[in-house]
Amino acid sequence: MPVKTGSRPLPDTYLELIKEFPLVHIRDNKTMITAQGMIDRLLAKDLDKGAQQYLDVLTDLVEKYEDEHEPIPDASEGDVLRELMRANNLSQMGLAKKVGISQSTISAVLNGSRSLTKKQVVTLATFFHVAPAAFLPT
Repeated sequence: MPVKTGSRPLPDTYLELIKEFPLVHIRDNKTMITAQGMIDRLLAKDLDKGAQQYLDVLTDLVEKYEDEHEPIPDASEGDVLRELMRANNLSQMGLAKKVGISQSTISAVLNGSRSLTKKQVVTLATFFHVAPAAFLPT
């Protein structure tokens, strides 16, 4: 018998998945590993509506656990600049010529010995079409 959510019934797969791995708060690493295994298994399949809704909720639970227990550190402005340069196939000298910031300044930012000025952040953000906040830690 399909499960009802509001006024829409879900296929039986939703209940089958709940029986296999209940949708409850993830509180430890062992449960987290099991949840990730379930997600990987579901992502490899063509899902019906019930399985997709189950996957959506399980993904939310995993994300909540990761946010609380495995925070991702902010990227430094040097890391952000390095990635933008890589993605745009730019060398330090090539970027320096395009934005009017000296190559030695770019090098110092990349190696972490110098920070960008506000003007340089705005210049680079405009050039790379990103928000200035991309260069600032949250």
